[in-house]
Amino acid sequence: VLKCKAAVAWEAGKPLSLEEVEVAPPKAHEVRIKIVATAVCHTDAYTLSGADPEGCFPVILGHEGAGIVESVGEGVTKVKPGDTVIPLYIPQCGECKFCKNPKTNLCQKIRITQGKGLMPDGTSRFTCKGKQIYHFMGTSTFSEYTVVADISVAKIDAAAPLDKVCLLGCGISTGYGAAVNTAKVEPGSTCAVFGLGGVGLAVIMGCKITGASRIIGIDLNKDKYAKAKEFGATECISPQDFKKPIQEVLVEMTDGGVDYSFECIGNVGVMRAALEACHKGWGVSVIVGVAAAGQEISTRPFQLVTGRTWKGTAFGGWKSVDSVPKLVTEYMSKKIKVDEFVTHTLPFDKINEAFELMHTGK
Repeated sequence: VLKCKAAVAWEAGKPLSLEEVEVAPPKAHEVRIKIVATAVCHTDAYTLSGADPEGCFPVILGHEGAGIVESVGEGVTKVKPGDTVIPLYIPQCGECKFCKNPKTNLCQKIRITQGKGLMPDGTSRFTCKGKQIYHFMGTSTFSEYTVVADISVAKIDAAAPLDKVCLLGCGISTGYGAAVNTAKVEPGSTCAVFGLGGVGLAVIMGCKITGASRIIGIDLNKDKYAKAKEFGATECISPQDFKKPIQEVLVEMTDGGVDYSFECIGNVGVMRAALEACHKGWGVSVIVGVAAAGQEISTRPFQLVTGRTWKGTAFGGWKSVDSVPKLVTEYMSKKIKVDEFVTHTLPFDKINEAFELMHTGK
């Protein structure tokens, strides 16, 4: 059993608390990882807020991390101590019917226990002050050491800078994949991206790489426009600058609507606007943002009858174990940007400040 520092969420709505935790050794088909770098994501904040129906407390959050394998349990063959890895919140077992189907990346092998904050055998590897602490998204990267299932880990290039590639564990991969895998954006397309945070910027990057000719960024926060243009947005607009609904503005700007739109916020009203901003006959809208529990989307069925398509994506459609090492290679060969997504680098004990920076859009 190792003792280390972790940021524990004791209850919903409270700041994270830095504690000494005990991390049990990995059992069969488990891997214990020394986390070198982790990022914060709105999904962590969503669970911390108490709005997540699957949220369990006390818990160690975090799902965008990178580190080095410290030890492995019985039966682990794909990684060994010393390997450089990224933990995966969507695993890839290669055996379930989801893994065997090329149409999806949603491996279901450990879905039920992962959703309950437990390892596949139904127990936790974390304790603190004599209490069991739950796992989060099968990863729990807000700890100096974590234990994950062996199907939830991708071995990557040992030369990759971990404080950058940790972002490929969620946000960048999700947005980039939404454009290239889920929407399959074509050269010459017109795209609209709603929400210019990390995921939205990654969508813009994906649209640009696939050769979209016009990429319109939409956000209320105009401070984000310069960055969006660096990533490939051709123009940026704010819904607050118009008297009419944003979908009507976009339809007028684009001679009937965009070919592809992406909702990267998690707001059901914006999801509707994104669909209705699409061109009749062929427009495709992809939901990337995660809405709060119990919320529903709506539109007039005629929108779909007249040829628009509504899609969703999780982790950008990437089959995780196979794809994350390739994404790291694409970054190392400068095909995709990663460094440019990092705005601040803080010591682990300032993790609550990182959440503040995220909430203020900085």
